[in-house]
Amino acid sequence: MTRSVLGAAFAVLLAAGPAAAESFGPAAPPNPWLGPAGTATMHGDAEASDTTPLPGPGTGPVDASFHPIGGACPTILVGSDGLPVALCTLLTTRIPTAFLLDPAGGAPLASLPTRTGGGTVLGGVYAFLDNRDRLVTVDGAGNLEWIGHDRGPDGAWRLYIDHTAPTASIVPAGDAVSSATPDRTGAIWLATEHGTVAVLRADGGIAAVSLGGDPAARQIGDGELVENSIAAAAGGVAVATDHALYLLNTDAAGTPSIRWRQAYDRGPARKPGQLSAGTGATPTFFGPRTGSEYVAITDNAVPQEHLLVYSTATGEPICSVAVLPPGPSGTENSPIGIGDTVIVAGTYGYPYPAGAVGPSDPASAPFTGGMTRVDVDDSGAGCTVRWNNTVPSAAVPRLSTADGRIYTFTRHTSGAAATPLDGYDYAVIDAATGALETEQPVGVGLPVDTLEMVGSIAPGGVQYQGTVTGYFSVRPRG
Repeated sequence: MTRSVLGAAFAVLLAAGPAAAESFGPAAPPNPWLGPAGTATMHGDAEASDTTPLPGPGTGPVDASFHPIGGACPTILVGSDGLPVALCTLLTTRIPTAFLLDPAGGAPLASLPTRTGGGTVLGGVYAFLDNRDRLVTVDGAGNLEWIGHDRGPDGAWRLYIDHTAPTASIVPAGDAVSSATPDRTGAIWLATEHGTVAVLRADGGIAAVSLGGDPAARQIGDGELVENSIAAAAGGVAVATDHALYLLNTDAAGTPSIRWRQAYDRGPARKPGQLSAGTGATPTFFGPRTGSEYVAITDNAVPQEHLLVYSTATGEPICSVAVLPPGPSGTENSPIGIGDTVIVAGTYGYPYPAGAVGPSDPASAPFTGGMTRVDVDDSGAGCTVRWNNTVPSAAVPRLSTADGRIYTFTRHTSGAAATPLDGYDYAVIDAATGALETEQPVGVGLPVDTLEMVGSIAPGGVQYQGTVTGYFSVRPRG
């Protein structure tokens, strides 16, 4: 099939999806420099909404196929050609490797390792698909890479490095790029783990600003850490550090500049079920008029987590609302945001493998789970909790605006503490009420641990979900 035919099929699938139980929206206009909305970034789009316009597999019986590849797959994206691309970190080498997947069954068609390793199980960067279906990521040497795919003369699929751009000039020694996303001019914004934010312009020029002061004078360990992805909207680029939320723009010279900063309650330490101290959230843009007039994160308050919503234009607080089950709570996941609605999923107590930043307090705790939906008031002057549930989501949930459902995987323990023999289920939640509509077992044990990774919904109602050692493809049965 040609790209134009596949693109038309993509549009037909949108139109053919089941009627939504509740109307959600509007979404922000698609970023012209990205692939399809809902499948182009780890969190769906440049605004990190964790929504998709595609219907999911639904609440009927599903077939869940597991594909073991010997690596953790936190990023599975789908381009306009309908081909999924996964970025997985091989457990034996710690080298992030791109995999091109067969949309018919989910099996790998081709693979390509980045030139140097990322060093951690979850890799070193949040990747995205551009408007030419190229995977854009950063290798361990600090080069921004555009990875394309095509068929060779023998008809076999291949992945190849189409273009590279060095970033070493703006990355301090000992630091590394952790996130990249394009803005609406086509410039690519980068954030490093130790708080440098840079812009790679279309002409190849690059400029940076440090969130912890002058990058030339700063020592690693000073300033603020960026442990999550960044998000870009019409009003600017949002970056959350372990101390504050920032909104940045570029000045007349194309240099990133801080428009506003809002500190939050970062708590006394990392909580169990988090990878670092401070917020566990990638900032989420949303709003009932433009799709991005608000931006939200979660704090790290003790004992209970709060959702924080700000005006994108001014940084003024809209609300601070306690979320998740009363008592100890926390999350490592980005909120879902669409229209006037935000949904937060808890990860408190989730047993992550080694690699978190600093000790947690307490050292461990039972996996709590639970979700909270919060709606911003029509006046834009406050927020109201719409519902709470106790669903133990073990993945970053994705909301389908086509069918009004939240798609995730759940984890179930046989006792008070999580074990390597826990079971995992495909789960669907009614976004209007928070009710669990279906749970269907898909696997047991460490190899299928979804590890709070992101799921991605592809055309045809297919859901891809990464695990510690591979990924699931979930399809409606029949």
